[in-house]
Amino acid sequence: MLSLTSLTAFGQLSVPDFKSNKPTPKTANGHPDLSGYWKGTRETRPVGNIAKDLPDHRLPFTPAGEAAWKRNVTATIDPESLCIIGGIPRHDASGLPFEVLQGKNKLAFLYWYSYYRLIPIDANRKHSEDPDPSFFGEELGHWDKDALVIDSIAFKDTTVWIDENADPHSDDMHVVERWTRPDGDDIHVDTTIDDKKFYTRPFTYQRTWVSGKPDEEIHEYS
Repeated sequence: MLSLTSLTAFGQLSVPDFKSNKPTPKTANGHPDLSGYWKGTRETRPVGNIAKDLPDHRLPFTPAGEAAWKRNVTATIDPESLCIIGGIPRHDASGLPFEVLQGKNKLAFLYWYSYYRLIPIDANRKHSEDPDPSFFGEELGHWDKDALVIDSIAFKDTTVWIDENADPHSDDMHVVERWTRPDGDDIHVDTTIDDKKFYTRPFTYQRTWVSGKPDEEIHEYS
């Protein structure tokens, strides 16, 4: 696992400004343009922990959720070490940078390890009645004023951690992300995780990233 110090040294974490005078770029249809190469900041502590915004960094486990967590920390290893896709919400908590490519009808997130997610943007599209489970889930996007909302269900629940602390999820997990770009240099997400089998209540995760240099981009990883 990469430490906070090593991530900063390699240019993958930056010191945030949050006082940017650059205006939020807009697309031709008037929505904020989320495109860019985005890096974490040293303000995000602890990195990789989906419970960072909760008291004592403790998730609200049900008995089944706590049992699943104990199994993860005693009987399994990090799925990403086996080249299993981290998925969502884990990638929202990752210390690694990512790139966003935004089109009129679809938006793509490109991650290190050569993972990607492709989200259709269509307010009229509904979730399938019986979607095939996947690591990123069935993801549907729509605009709510200046926020891109990504609503995801149907996640694979085996050998998957939702962060770097072996926290689990069940096949009942529902994730809603609200992506905003408050200015030209920052991108922000408010993530709500709802999993009634493993957690007693929905909980949230907030994160802001800063823009990389114009020549920075995702490269092939092997």
